[in-house]
Amino acid sequence: MNILVVDDESVIREGIKRTIRRAYPGHGVQLAENPDEAAQILRGGHIDVVLTDILMPGMSGLELMQLSRSRYPHVKWVIISAYSEFAYAKEAVRLGAKDYMLKPIGKDALISLIGQLGEEAERDAELEQEARMLRSSLKFLREAVFQRWAMGLDIGNMDIVPFVERHPRFYLVLVKMESADAVHLEHFIVENVLSELIERFGEGFVTSLDGKSLLGLVTPDSPDGIKRLNDELRLHLKKYVKIPFQIQLSEEISDFNFIPEVIRHMGRQSGTLEFEYYVPGGNRAVEVALQYIRANFHTDVSLEKVASVVFLNPAYFSQVFKQKTGSGFKEYVTMLRVEKAMELLEHTQLKLIDIAEKIGYQDVKHFTQVFRKRMNMTPTEYRQQLWEEGRMKRVCP
Repeated sequence: MNILVVDDESVIREGIKRTIRRAYPGHGVQLAENPDEAAQILRGGHIDVVLTDILMPGMSGLELMQLSRSRYPHVKWVIISAYSEFAYAKEAVRLGAKDYMLKPIGKDALISLIGQLGEEAERDAELEQEARMLRSSLKFLREAVFQRWAMGLDIGNMDIVPFVERHPRFYLVLVKMESADAVHLEHFIVENVLSELIERFGEGFVTSLDGKSLLGLVTPDSPDGIKRLNDELRLHLKKYVKIPFQIQLSEEISDFNFIPEVIRHMGRQSGTLEFEYYVPGGNRAVEVALQYIRANFHTDVSLEKVASVVFLNPAYFSQVFKQKTGSGFKEYVTMLRVEKAMELLEHTQLKLIDIAEKIGYQDVKHFTQVFRKRMNMTPTEYRQQLWEEGRMKRVCP
């Protein structure tokens, strides 16, 4: 049996792994520090059981479970928590968790639970293995063929007639994500959410165009099905995907030969569309970030550091920060530093080198250049101007 342990505390992860391996040396145990790593492991190999903490940066264990159920229905979930809140346990049961364990986890309870789940997994494997392999192979083949067809590539002797017959009229849904980094977790989320919505509102499937773009084909089962799917997809992605994204929906298509051109048109149109953003906590995250910056601007504060403080992807945080404040991150920090320097120049007799250090610049020359660029005068000239203005007030009351 293959087990995945997801917890942001290394002591917990390693402790669970050690306990399981001692009691069941034949079981495979993989570890994930966060939901992003968990998503990669779930996509990359067969996992039978997931033991996941509830509260983790970026996404809760319950959310990870909810987003994964339709994609990995065979997986057995166990929720781990330091909290005995009934609401957590109730939600875990509603989502189909096999158990809800409180930290610190007792070794005997863990060993007993893994034994029970191992027996269940063994029985399930005997019943499901052949069917699962067939479904998986057909799904992989179907999506691989469609992916090449959608991108205008040669599909050799593969027959697309089954696609045509099953989807005489359909829509394409393109989701594109924007990030300078790999987006394993976000790709995983989009794939699972879109697959579940397609199943709920009609028939179809999802395929990956590249690491940051996914394409869904859907034949809705009602006149308003595609609109409802599109609306719910947007709501879910705004809730879970913490980097900028776009959703494009095609007109109804009745000829598979049009697909490559529709995809090319969507690609061209992408450059003219605005990206959408993660909603819950967005304003609060910026508020917390601003408080942190104001308290730490005199240190080597960086975009990556502040983004990590509020548990957001740096690229996404940068765009949301500018959207909410009207200033870029670097520009905002520079403004704070210059304003503080102006106060120190006016109300203290500190040397420039000391002022530079107090506001986060180790090089007084660099501080002078930054100050001059913003104020059109050097710090020395600014202090001299303040002195002259003060003297004039004393002479001419």
